[in-house]
Amino acid sequence: MHSFENSKLRKVEVCSFSLESCLAAERAGADRIELCASPFEGGTTPSMGLTLKVLQSVSLKVNAILRPRGGDFCYDDLEYEVIKSDIEAFKKAGVHGLVLGILLPDGQVDVTRTKELVELAAPLPVTFHRAFDFVKDPVQALEDVIATGCKLILTSGCQDKAPDGAELIRQLVTQAAGRIEIMAGSGVNAANAQALLDTGVDALHLSGKVSRDSRMMYRKEGIALGGVPSVPEYDVSYTDWERVQAVVKQVHAPTNEGRK
Repeated sequence: MHSFENSKLRKVEVCSFSLESCLAAERAGADRIELCASPFEGGTTPSMGLTLKVLQSVSLKVNAILRPRGGDFCYDDLEYEVIKSDIEAFKKAGVHGLVLGILLPDGQVDVTRTKELVELAAPLPVTFHRAFDFVKDPVQALEDVIATGCKLILTSGCQDKAPDGAELIRQLVTQAAGRIEIMAGSGVNAANAQALLDTGVDALHLSGKVSRDSRMMYRKEGIALGGVPSVPEYDVSYTDWERVQAVVKQVHAPTNEGRK
């Protein structure tokens, strides 16, 4: 079983939406994969077929996200039951960790439900994802997430991009004081990786995402699947392994290993 016990070895986690991207993450030297679907929705629960194929194809630790839909993180009873069912399925599949986050309507962490899911996920470690960036009070939210038993928080410092939230990230690391790991994510690249590492985070999270043109020669115009014209139908997103590798080299540099 994978755990987060060695905080001296700082990690790179790659948000991956396809088998191709998972293979790219491994080639780049990343430590862990966050497996998702739906990049244009910020990541939703991946299919079981993808999950099993990734587990068969890479040697990296694979954490699966539990997010039954895009949009907010306040789930009704039916959605909550789906999440619980997915936990059982992913545990049986053999993933190494799970990623989730549930909020109350008032912007607080749903401690009760999150704790129930963490207990259901055991012995797998659970990451509280960027639902954290939508909370009303991040200082209180940190304490609440710790109370649920989650092992790690993924955050951009409650900003759109992590570099803009670096000061809050630094404060969260100080407040956490080793009780939970903090991972910075959103907009992470080789140009800002060192500044984010200097906040004291335990890990960096990125997708290294780029897009290429679809192989389709015939292209039907005037149709937007999902009704969102701004989402391109003929672009294919994938992880650029060289972008990830550039971050990995910084995180794993001798000058950064063990620095907190």
